[in-house]
Amino acid sequence: MNLILLFADDFDSHGFAVLRDPRRIEHICQVHRAKLGDTLRVGQVDGLMGNGKIVQLQSQQITLELNLTEPPPPPSNIHLILALPRPPMLKRTLQTIATLGVKQLTLLQSARVEKSYWQSPQLQPQKIHSELLLGLEQGCDTQFPVIHTAKRFRPFVEDQLPELIRDHDAILAHPYVDAPCPTTTSRPTLLAIGPEGGFIDNEINMLTKAGFKGVTLGRRIMRVETVVPYLLGHLGG
Repeated sequence: MNLILLFADDFDSHGFAVLRDPRRIEHICQVHRAKLGDTLRVGQVDGLMGNGKIVQLQSQQITLELNLTEPPPPPSNIHLILALPRPPMLKRTLQTIATLGVKQLTLLQSARVEKSYWQSPQLQPQKIHSELLLGLEQGCDTQFPVIHTAKRFRPFVEDQLPELIRDHDAILAHPYVDAPCPTTTSRPTLLAIGPEGGFIDNEINMLTKAGFKGVTLGRRIMRVETVVPYLLGHLGG
């Protein structure tokens, strides 16, 4: 972890951070090989970042003296609308979007998404939280993304998209169109990415009618776990 994230219950009454969970303690001791007096990069969840000086180092508890003065990195201006991937791919994708600064993700049902995916343990709140945490620690960010779910395609497009698309550019990643993907976007943007095999024609027509513009990344067909970071980096410049 490149950033030690601090939660509300880590803080004592004097403003120190007291870490007691084995995962962070093991990482600080075994990976950072930190010693008493060393300084670590830390950040308060949904708050500022800075440094934490180790003032107490024990096998079951580490106490940090904090100096939090830096804002987190600016968030991505992209709201990702993603057809629900297979559970192993979802796990990696959640980490990726958190690392790259996406703060709004809508997981969407589509015709080529197996309905059984929605029953996966990977969609349990604690599992989602754990993957996002890993992504934030990697990307040195403190603000958790918000995850939305839309288990019915047509109601989402007809009832929710009109409000979401207001004041946003809307891009539909699809390999079988001619328009190239823009290289950067400075405006708030909705980015829709389909499942393995892509959105079906009727779904593409509905999204296009709602205001999405189909774009391509070229002739190569990419897996979702590849196209998500590729497009986020591409559009972010």
